[in-house]
Amino acid sequence: MAIRLLAALIALGLLHVQPQLAHWRNDGGFRRWVNQLSDTSGVGRVLLAVLVPVAVCLLVMWILHKLPLADLLMLVFALAVLLFSFGPHAFEADIEAILKAPDQSSREAAAQALCDEGETVAWTTADLGEATAYAALRRRFGVLLWFFLLGPMGALLYRLARQLGHDNTLALDAGARTAARHLANGLDWLPAQLLVFTLALVGHWDAVIGAWRRWHQQAAPNSWYLSNPGFLGAAARADVLTDIEGGEGYIEERTDPLHELRRLRDALLRALLAWLSVVALIVMGSWIS
Repeated sequence: MAIRLLAALIALGLLHVQPQLAHWRNDGGFRRWVNQLSDTSGVGRVLLAVLVPVAVCLLVMWILHKLPLADLLMLVFALAVLLFSFGPHAFEADIEAILKAPDQSSREAAAQALCDEGETVAWTTADLGEATAYAALRRRFGVLLWFFLLGPMGALLYRLARQLGHDNTLALDAGARTAARHLANGLDWLPAQLLVFTLALVGHWDAVIGAWRRWHQQAAPNSWYLSNPGFLGAAARADVLTDIEGGEGYIEERTDPLHELRRLRDALLRALLAWLSVVALIVMGSWIS
């Protein structure tokens, strides 16, 4: 776990200094592998497409553990996989591009980088907040959670599942596309739940948890893998639209997208620090014991 924490800290630091590193994702090999599986379909094609690269990753990790300087080699390998998995854009850089855009049309164009291919973001406080939360989940928190739980193969599994399920340029049959989206949505569920509660802790507890509860009351039992984690979008909308003013306790609607985007960016940064702090405490606890 200590090596994973160090790799995460280095990766996040590198992306802060050189955001273009997030664009480093030469996925040509994965695309060729998916195309070679054209004689299969449905769930089988998805499992082969994802699990074979993950198995190769696991094999590389096993080999590195047998070599001299195993810890250093594992750190370098974990860092490379993590940088790949954080792509295809630097999340923080995309937020800064919106905030620093010189005019409204430039801001709206920059906001489109937050969403997956084929989706658009309307220039409203609620839609921008929702898109920002989803981007944070898929480019930071989802990758980090599975990386901390399963190591490099967890981060790679999450990234490949996301790409397979949401990259429309990959040639997949309808059954495989559906299965891939179910897998991607399923892997989103746990980090999205944790992100909601972290946002509630660092932001507006009543608004965020209230939206989360209302969503779950209305959602179908199997919605956790059939659709996107809509509870995160609902929580983000509630967070950016509602603010509790000082000690007065009254609620005021927020309508300035840029102001709320800055506030949500800061809240997500605090959430990231909270996650890293918890992992650091786990590492220190393992050393003490």
